[in-house]
Amino acid sequence: MINFEDPADVVAPQLLGATLTHAGVTMRITEVEAYLGTGDPAAHTARGITPRNAAMFGPGGHMYVYLSYGIHRAGNIVCAPEGTGQGCLLRAGEIIDGLDLAYARRGDVPFHRLAQGPGNVGQALAFDLTDNHATVTGPDFVLTERVEEPEWVRGPRIGISKNVDALYRFWIPGHKTVSGRRGRPKL
Repeated sequence: MINFEDPADVVAPQLLGATLTHAGVTMRITEVEAYLGTGDPAAHTARGITPRNAAMFGPGGHMYVYLSYGIHRAGNIVCAPEGTGQGCLLRAGEIIDGLDLAYARRGDVPFHRLAQGPGNVGQALAFDLTDNHATVTGPDFVLTERVEEPEWVRGPRIGISKNVDALYRFWIPGHKTVSGRRGRPKL
């Protein structure tokens, strides 16, 4: 059972293979990134609590949904003890239910690209800023733990300019939905 009181880098690999359902679409999680709060310069919470990132300082097992680049809605699952500002960014997944809805939201893209990248995850699952603080145990979001642990690897996060060498990106190697380097990390 996932303990959302654990640090984000402990929770992150446990999310791989789990499913998240929201707004009629279910996604199997294939890639996440851990953000470790005020000690992690790349985290939205590195400088402390703000109105935008307050959800990350709340209890674990809730969503932090935010606007990225002014257009994309991205989501993190909050973890670690309340007040620490840690979470796991949902980077990619495989749509396993609600395919017609996901295509209606994303358009004519290849299947493996439906939820490839944090903004596309948010679009396919219809994340909204009003989802901020929602629990992942229902009714709006339902996280179902994986049945068996997939093989996974870790490496540096993607698309950040701070703390770039931290090995806080976790993914299922070779999975076509993974948004960046899909294979074994070159460390």
